Amino acid sequence: MADATEVKTPKAPRSPLLSRPGAVPAEGVDEGVAAHYGDIFREQAALADGTGLVDLSHRGVITVTGSDRLAWLHLLITQHVTDLPPGQATEALILSANGHIEHGLSLVDDGETVWIHTEPGAQGELIAYLESMIFFYRVEVADRTGDIALVHLPAGSLAPAPDGVVVRETPYGRDLFLPRAGLEAYATEHGPLAGMLAYEALRVEAHRPRVGFETDHRTIPHELGLIGTAVHLQKGCYRGQETVARVQNLGKPPRRLVFLHLDGSEVHLPGPGTPVTLAKDGDGGRQLGFVTTSARHYELGPIALALVKRNVPVDAELLAGNTAAAQETVVEP
Repeated sequence: MADATEVKTPKAPRSPLLSRPGAVPAEGVDEGVAAHYGDIFREQAALADGTGLVDLSHRGVITVTGSDRLAWLHLLITQHVTDLPPGQATEALILSANGHIEHGLSLVDDGETVWIHTEPGAQGELIAYLESMIFFYRVEVADRTGDIALVHLPAGSLAPAPDGVVVRETPYGRDLFLPRAGLEAYATEHGPLAGMLAYEALRVEAHRPRVGFETDHRTIPHELGLIGTAVHLQKGCYRGQETVARVQNLGKPPRRLVFLHLDGSEVHLPGPGTPVTLAKDGDGGRQLGFVTTSARHYELGPIALALVKRNVPVDAELLAGNTAAAQETVVEP
């Protein structure tokens, strides 16, 4: 993260949906919402069919208001947003001076306000950085995590957004910035509920990296395939741009994201940080990377994302710990 003094961020309120029958709390960074509601595969299938919703109310929510909001953000983030049309969703990053990923921003402008959601607990550091860069610009930054709950509707969902609620629509579904006071009533009307394990399994299937999961202290955007999605190459200066341009024009990133089909006969999933090696070398072979996220998919079985060295052959059979893994290319070497 940033090299400034550590900022302590209050946790988002514990979700009232954890009181629903079958709810099992998530752990780690996703603490505060449900990991599942009793049937992980059914929840995944429902989301894949475009029904139900995911409680993401633990995520940080930030708003930026003021007449300079888009021009000002444009100077700080990796995305081109000066002419962002109202209602158009986009992704962006905040990079370090060395081009390493610090924050991921999912944002939309409603014509008066930019609405941003980011990783749980990360909003404090992100706001501190943004406020340090305001200078003379006519903008105001606010932490809305306490009164706004993020809800995800899967692609194909017919559930309506309540009047006045800001919607961020993407190919993967819609994010609703819902007042917390209306969370329970909305979930009751538009369930069934799906937990984070279902949401994460579909994220892994879609090869979508998540900041803090597929990133470490030295990850650059090229390694995750974020050039052109979260990083716009035809825009002015921002912190870390030199690294982005240099790697794009003169070189290759040192690592690349891969998707792994894991051996389904293994009882335990290889967790984050599990070493990835060549299968021919055995599980004691030289480490070539590590697992970032693993999941059990309702159709594909056990799957994972991993970061490996760029020069690992794309057809190489791998091991994740002692679990056999066949790779699919996400980022070309």
